[in-house]
Amino acid sequence: TAATEEVVVAAAAAAEKEKEHQNEIFHEAKALELKDEGNKALIAGKTLDAIRLYSEALEFDPTNAIILSNRAMAYVKLENYGLAIQDATNAIKADPAYAKGYYRRGTAEFALNKHKAARKDFKKVCQLKPKDRDARTRLAACDKAVKEAAFAAAIESEETIPLSETYDPNQLTVDVGYDGPHPAGGVAPMTDGEVDKEEDLFRPGHLPRDFVMAAVQRFKDQKLIHKRYVARLLINAKRHFEVMSSLVELSLPSSGPDADTKPRVTVCGDTHGQFYDVLNIFEKNGYPSADNPYLFNGDFVDRGSFSVEVILTYLLFRMADPTSITLLRGNHETKNMNKIYGFEGEVKAKYDDKIFDLFLELFQHLPLAATIEQKVFVTHGGLPVIPGVTLDDIRNIRRGCEPPESGLMSDLLWSDPQPFPGKAPSKRGVGYSFGPDITEAFLEENNLSLLVRSHEVKDEGYLVEHGGKTITVFSAPNYCDSMGNKGAFIHFDESMEPKFTQYECVPHPNVKPMAYAAGMGGLFA
Repeated sequence: TAATEEVVVAAAAAAEKEKEHQNEIFHEAKALELKDEGNKALIAGKTLDAIRLYSEALEFDPTNAIILSNRAMAYVKLENYGLAIQDATNAIKADPAYAKGYYRRGTAEFALNKHKAARKDFKKVCQLKPKDRDARTRLAACDKAVKEAAFAAAIESEETIPLSETYDPNQLTVDVGYDGPHPAGGVAPMTDGEVDKEEDLFRPGHLPRDFVMAAVQRFKDQKLIHKRYVARLLINAKRHFEVMSSLVELSLPSSGPDADTKPRVTVCGDTHGQFYDVLNIFEKNGYPSADNPYLFNGDFVDRGSFSVEVILTYLLFRMADPTSITLLRGNHETKNMNKIYGFEGEVKAKYDDKIFDLFLELFQHLPLAATIEQKVFVTHGGLPVIPGVTLDDIRNIRRGCEPPESGLMSDLLWSDPQPFPGKAPSKRGVGYSFGPDITEAFLEENNLSLLVRSHEVKDEGYLVEHGGKTITVFSAPNYCDSMGNKGAFIHFDESMEPKFTQYECVPHPNVKPMAYAAGMGGLFA
């Protein structure tokens, strides 16, 4: 009967509705379970595992604002700011009253120098959470950054004299309590009448190696060298780098580090303030010298809390013998990254704001890329995505500035490889991802055989991609004391075939990564 049919239809509809309800409950429960696992992974420092778990959770509940926001936080930790902004924006769409969505987006925007956008998001957080002291602190940091940018823009057209041209290290007295090394040797500084001699010692190739090795030992003992010597080092190193091309052309040394080893160049990736791991590299591979040259491919500082010791060690070796070590700029040798990720705070804690400003000047003049025997191209991030870029184009990039948002310098510092052809906006929010076809075209255009870059943590310390044409090398093992990755370095001898050495982390004094990060930096720990 018609009535019976209606009952059957209604029962079927009710059963289907109940099934959908149960399915919804299951999906929500599964998403919650995976989210909790992701949170545990994030707390344990297993950021990649956390992202995987959050992504699986979002397959069950795609519009969950909490999970989207948590994944955004994980992306921020990996400096994938573009993906973080995307997730945080979707979290806000899912729940416009969810304060953490604005908080995460503001964090990523601040890292990308988008201070006005970040300020707007932190204002919203303060509206939603008026008693949140942390949000008010972040908003104040944004206000300060916006004002600083406006002031910098206002004086940009004025002729400003670099600090390195006016700062006088002679005014810094080495007091009798200083028990560290002196560049001329002995237990006392040079006299006032020997100022010119002391200055001469810091010219390229003149710095005594005994002083360098004594300084390295002092750093290992958790002590510093005197600020007077640091200032001389930074000023002279800046003058040394500023007359160089943006592209360094390296050749193999005439002999190897010992009778049994062929001439070679050692290429290292990010070391991020992990001084004791840098010492481990030298222990395994020998200290830098004319017969044992190194190339460190950017990101010497930030994250790790011994960044001052790392960069001073590199610069000391460079000024003692410029053929012993080559330094290329990374995206962390920049003012904004240093403000966020701890180097600014570390320098000001160990020295002062003037020394930090001298570091910034120096960073602006570091070269951006290198070739080895005209076959291997080395740069921190990756390749330009516009076709036809030549080595001459890179050689002639103007330096002495912070990186612009786009262009050749930005691409070299920020870009990442991708497995599929073509280019795509970077997951970082700056630069692009470039495919194997772009790598092949660039290498062919410039008669090169291989790209070596860094910029990304890799579980094994290195990764070969693009049909063997692109290598990522990362030299900071157990990155940030949490990633569990190996470190690696590469040897290139006359064959120009890469030979990899992997290693684990070594113990370091009990100072945690990001220990000197303050203000906005606390968001990125």
